[in-house]
Amino acid sequence: MLKGLSHTLILFILTLCLDEVKFADAAETHSNKISDNIIDKIAQKKLESKNITEHKIKHKTEQSSTEPPKNWINNIHETVSDSVYQSAYWFDNFFTDDDSEQQKPQTNARIKLSWAPKSRDFNEFKTRFRIKVKLPHFNDKVDLIFSEDSAEDLDNLPLESSNTKENVDDERFTAAVRFVHKKEIDRLTDSRMGISGGDIFIKARHKRSYFWEKKHSLTFEPSVYYFLEDRLGAKLLLEYNYQRNNLQQLRVNYSIWGSQSFSGIRWKYGVYQLNQLSDSKASIFGFHAEGLRNDNKGFLVNNYTLSYRYRFNALRKWLFFEVEPFVEWPENENYKATPGIALRIEGYFYKG
Repeated sequence: MLKGLSHTLILFILTLCLDEVKFADAAETHSNKISDNIIDKIAQKKLESKNITEHKIKHKTEQSSTEPPKNWINNIHETVSDSVYQSAYWFDNFFTDDDSEQQKPQTNARIKLSWAPKSRDFNEFKTRFRIKVKLPHFNDKVDLIFSEDSAEDLDNLPLESSNTKENVDDERFTAAVRFVHKKEIDRLTDSRMGISGGDIFIKARHKRSYFWEKKHSLTFEPSVYYFLEDRLGAKLLLEYNYQRNNLQQLRVNYSIWGSQSFSGIRWKYGVYQLNQLSDSKASIFGFHAEGLRNDNKGFLVNNYTLSYRYRFNALRKWLFFEVEPFVEWPENENYKATPGIALRIEGYFYKG
């Protein structure tokens, strides 16, 4: 009996040992599966991380390829804009004792290069610039204006191209201070004083506009000016606008002015058709005439001009190009047709 009991006990112990071995094998198998899963997940994470990194590098490369390169055109624009802005900032600093009160001025510079060859004159190359600075310490009531055009553009209509005219004096540099006395949507009163072509001047102007039926507008702009050399003068500018639709406008300008520096009354009128071709393209078809009346010669027409101006923006948002074929009939050429074409590049430099 004891012998049978011992055999039973030995069988029981062997059974336990076999079960333990099976359990250890199962545990090891389960552990290996968990380890394999962890390794697979780590490998998957590494692969995902690699794909994300490659995607970011590709995105940065594509983004950098779409950004405009820092070339000489951008460098010129930044240099001119910063130079004008720093000069305005330095000038405005004179009007405050506390550096913490220094505000940012607004600067706007325009530089135009043009070539307007005619049938009998191929050397009509001009450079024009205009700089306007708003001084914040005067509550935007004072502007500084520097220009290579005449003091008040008395000879030009607002939409007239100066390149279709006869040559004038080269001493046309103007430096002026403009004071804004009243400014509203339909009216403006301002005055300015400065120097133009070596002559000191002062001018006062009032501008009043009337609008009706959302299509019509009429503007009156009388002004009085005084030059030390040319003495007293006055000008009246009338402008009528008819808005045909959102893309087309008809404009008529008429101006007369007189001065103690010449006899008679000078006049000029222009008729223009303005067309917006797209967000970056526009055209102007225009006709204008100019002359004298009440002069010793009686009524005289000095010139007729017919032109078509095509203007578009390209390469940079601050860069504009113009092509303007025109025909003149000047009095000094016995009103003989004088065809020509004006090519212009105009850059705007602004900051603040």
